[in-house]
Amino acid sequence: MPRFKLFIEYEGTRYRGWQAQKEARTIEGEFISAIEKILHTNDFEFNGSSRTDAGVHALRQVAHLDIMPSWEPDKLRFAINDHLPADINVLTIERAPKNFHARHDAIGRSYVYQIARRRSAFGKRFTWWIKDRLDFQVMKKESELFKGMKNFQSFTADDPDDKSMKVLIESIEMKEENDLILIRITGSHFLWKMVRQIVGVLAEIGRGKMSETDIRKFFQSKSGIPAILTAPPSGLFLERVYYKGDERFTELKPVMSI
Repeated sequence: MPRFKLFIEYEGTRYRGWQAQKEARTIEGEFISAIEKILHTNDFEFNGSSRTDAGVHALRQVAHLDIMPSWEPDKLRFAINDHLPADINVLTIERAPKNFHARHDAIGRSYVYQIARRRSAFGKRFTWWIKDRLDFQVMKKESELFKGMKNFQSFTADDPDDKSMKVLIESIEMKEENDLILIRITGSHFLWKMVRQIVGVLAEIGRGKMSETDIRKFFQSKSGIPAILTAPPSGLFLERVYYKGDERFTELKPVMSI
């Protein structure tokens, strides 16, 4: 059965995340429905690289699809897009080796978070507006503490009995762009709500209500404080999924300006 690699963008505002659920509208669910309409069968395999949370967006999610009969990639893209809602879009489709797996073969992922310094009529769905003054330089300095292979038990809603809490954070980049603060976090993989809790703690650092000592304590023992500070999903974007041989995406720019 031919395998295809899909590159996907979506606005997650209206969806309960990526993973298909019986009682909720999801990104994966919309794809399954669209593909069933095209093929008139549910005899296919569709898997995404990352399970984004409810309300989280994606600039370049990756998935693989096995279907019969074989299609030309562009014709398949047009057919799927014709059956998807306007806030989900297949950017490109290419043929993939039969042993390629969108999730298992991924060696890294990057997320971008957008914090707005001002209220915007257009930015609510794509930013987290923080009214308080934030010290960007302090946030940038303390963000270095998250880099490396560390135990992120304090920065996730995942159960430590189900999986390892150790994650390799390759880099954290921060940039000011007009009224936006951009945060890019690149790592081997991410735990449930991990990025949003890191951002929430960095925002508290920026407010002057938390220190380097506090962050170090979160890595030393389990704490529930980052969960209380979890940033909203509106500002979070899955930016890239990396596979062996891929070059790291370097340009950090706003998804939308305000």
